[in-house]
Amino acid sequence: MASERQFSLTQPMILGFDPGKDKCGVAVMGLDRQLCYHEVVSSEAAIGVIQNLREKYPITLLVMGDQTTSKRWKKDLQSQLGEQFNIIPVDERYTTLEARDRYWQMFPPTGLNKILPPGMRQPPRPIDDIVAILLIERYLARLTGKNAE
Repeated sequence: MASERQFSLTQPMILGFDPGKDKCGVAVMGLDRQLCYHEVVSSEAAIGVIQNLREKYPITLLVMGDQTTSKRWKKDLQSQLGEQFNIIPVDERYTTLEARDRYWQMFPPTGLNKILPPGMRQPPRPIDDIVAILLIERYLARLTGKNAE
């Protein structure tokens, strides 16, 4: 399920990428922290999705989680997207836990999930795209010296 919003072509955008063995999270955000796009895609489709997003949005760099499969992914991305394309590794520790909380902020619980304590709620879908959003926010926080929100 892709989520997309209107955007301004006047500002550079950052692509967040949460690499994985089976699925990947992808997000596009402007420097103004406006989220334009986010989706969970299969690992096989990820590079094609990224190429399409680069054609659609004025993406100037890609921030990527730095854990498990990141070295292989960085090599694959650079060979497919070009060596000159900036790929910045970002510390992704604890992003899955943060993404679970962010999911419920973005999509407030309904039905029985409303009465469950927050720590017991499980998002009904993969949240790799939300991890990609958090990676962009961590990168921007590092740039500005502010804590990610």
